[in-house]
Amino acid sequence: MGLDITVLIADWSWLGAAPVPERAGLLRDAWYDDATGFWEADAPVVDGGWTLPRGPHQDRFARYGFTRTSPSYKPHFWAGSRWEDVRDHVDRALRDDLDTVLRGLVWDGPEGVGLRVEPEVFGAGPDAYGVLVARTPAGVRELVAAWDRAARRPPGLGVLRAPFDAHAADPTGWVGEFGAFELLLRDWGLVLTEAARRGWAVVGLSE
Repeated sequence: MGLDITVLIADWSWLGAAPVPERAGLLRDAWYDDATGFWEADAPVVDGGWTLPRGPHQDRFARYGFTRTSPSYKPHFWAGSRWEDVRDHVDRALRDDLDTVLRGLVWDGPEGVGLRVEPEVFGAGPDAYGVLVARTPAGVRELVAAWDRAARRPPGLGVLRAPFDAHAADPTGWVGEFGAFELLLRDWGLVLTEAARRGWAVVGLSE
């Protein structure tokens, strides 16, 4: 079984109030609480949308189900790899903004140094094991600003199709078609936008 990811947004007034070494456990305990309704046999599986917990944690976090990818991490990893192949062939302003977004979520950057996990969220010790993404509300605001510029800049993300098809397409591979790449980007954009609207953190957890 490959690496998985569960993407959550979390109320920072709740999570950030706990001591740093306790936050990962606090969020995991809330996520695994039977009262959320997530673990019932007939719990709905949301593809491309939000699921809200029931019970005592209903106002503390929300889960996003990525379209046709959850819960595997492979599409996220490969989106970063596809971007690596495409980025040198796009406008510099768009490249800089998507570099910021993807490096802050799923990509290690051209130097191989990722910025996906801010130590201010969970620290850097063993309690942060299994954390793939951790962005404070300030970090989320930085990413959503870059995302908004990239997504709204004319003529839109469709300008990436030609360089993607020329340099990154792989019809038999993960995120090997431009449509899948754009869809995953837009899903992350929805996550960032909602977290920024609420002033919440973004977290990606793996088991």
